[in-house]
Amino acid sequence: MPGGSGQPGSQTIKKGHRGVDSTGETTYKKTTSSALKGAIQLGITHTVGSLSTKPERDVLMQDFYVVESIFFPSEGSNLTPAHHYNDFRFKTYAPVAFRYFRELFGIRPDDYLYSLCSEPLIELSNSGASGSLFYVSSDDEFIIKTVQHKEAEFLQKLLPGYYMNLNQNPRTLLPKFYGLYCVQAGGKNIRIVVMNNLLPRSVKMHLKYDLKGSTYKRRASQKEREKVFPTYKDLDFMQDIPDGLFLDSDMYNALCKTLQRDCLVLQSFKIMDYSLLVAIHNIDLAQREHAMADGTSQTDTRRPAAQKALYSTAMESIQGEARRGGTIETDDQMGGIPARNARGERLLLYIGIIDVLQSYRFVKKLEHSWKALVHDGDTVSVHRPSFYAERFQQFMCNTAFKKIPLKPSPSKKSRSGTAVPRRSCQGGVPSQSHVSCETKAQVTTEADIEKGSHLGRPDLLPRTLPADEANSDSIVTTLSTSSLGSGGLNSPANSGSPGPSIPEPSPELREQLEDLQETEISF
Repeated sequence: MPGGSGQPGSQTIKKGHRGVDSTGETTYKKTTSSALKGAIQLGITHTVGSLSTKPERDVLMQDFYVVESIFFPSEGSNLTPAHHYNDFRFKTYAPVAFRYFRELFGIRPDDYLYSLCSEPLIELSNSGASGSLFYVSSDDEFIIKTVQHKEAEFLQKLLPGYYMNLNQNPRTLLPKFYGLYCVQAGGKNIRIVVMNNLLPRSVKMHLKYDLKGSTYKRRASQKEREKVFPTYKDLDFMQDIPDGLFLDSDMYNALCKTLQRDCLVLQSFKIMDYSLLVAIHNIDLAQREHAMADGTSQTDTRRPAAQKALYSTAMESIQGEARRGGTIETDDQMGGIPARNARGERLLLYIGIIDVLQSYRFVKKLEHSWKALVHDGDTVSVHRPSFYAERFQQFMCNTAFKKIPLKPSPSKKSRSGTAVPRRSCQGGVPSQSHVSCETKAQVTTEADIEKGSHLGRPDLLPRTLPADEANSDSIVTTLSTSSLGSGGLNSPANSGSPGPSIPEPSPELREQLEDLQETEISF
């Protein structure tokens, strides 16, 4: 029977509830993928259409617990069309609440229907470790994922808190849930959730990582590495990109602030074992690949279509600029976060927090206790939510992502990088001392930029400097500190009291100090 349940006795290869029947078609709980996709589209078309007849109103507490059900016989009924699949029942969870969530992200009912139901859903071959099925809409807008009963139940309980969090901050790296449904077919319940799509298919991802901040067994298996588009893990990231991914200061601060806020929400829900999905598009590598292809017909020059949902791209999630009327998204960025690697290559990052429907229940506590007996308890991925959140943030903001080092401002370069260092590092000083002096100049200048302060450094001469000399070059103070000893502000050299332990400066050092004094007088 077309699209029906698997035939008795058919050979299947199973991974969780996911399997492949004798014809090579994917099955889920013995329902073929084609039948499941058809049932999903028929059910969503009906539920969104019926919801449009209900007047809009504020979301009430009881709306989070409503479940609507409609039966779809194959011959059709006065409410449902006829179809060539087996009979099934379609359930919609919290329809009014999810309508509000879709409106919050600017998704109109007709756009939602058009994306999910106008064209056949596309099955993604790279399923999750749990054996879930993934479908993507033809316009790359939405992902549909099968979830287990406990995950669907947990999401239902989260909805009131999720509603509150989205009201306070719709700009988040957490998954955007647009609908929760259940298809009852062949005596089985197949629960699905509709979410935002993090990875547009029209942008080639050169690397993809699932990061948790853990090191225990966090390396991709050999089977995973053999896939066309493998998902690597923490240890692979630390080996492949040991220096991390570099963002400019504003982007780095926005990303870490968003991660901190999202982790606090997840911790309050006692959620853990989540990951940060990081997909990397290498712009320079893509250009080289394009040049090698030399415009052949196989080259994919598609650009991602503008997404309908607000705050749906990685850039919008951390910056908070709406796509409509916003200023942050350009054709070059394509919704990704601009970054660079240690080689200076230009990158676009597509990121989002995934696998959030894990509660720290008894099974997880038992799993962590067992692993901690054999391994270091702080390195395993299953940990108490507070520790997990802290370790997650530390790894992302210290190891995975880093700030591009700031360069000295032109004004400080002109004052400290040209006149004084050249005179202070010459005058009979060996070349090695010259290099050392230049190094001190660079370090001290960067320290000035970071801290914006001149505290904690002794003056060169035991006198009060004029106003125009108060901000004189940091090389003078650095060299004088190293020359006079490491006593600091309270040393005898700075307090004016004779210090019997200070040795007599050498003639060479005396000549350098005289040159420095002449430099200050010239100012």
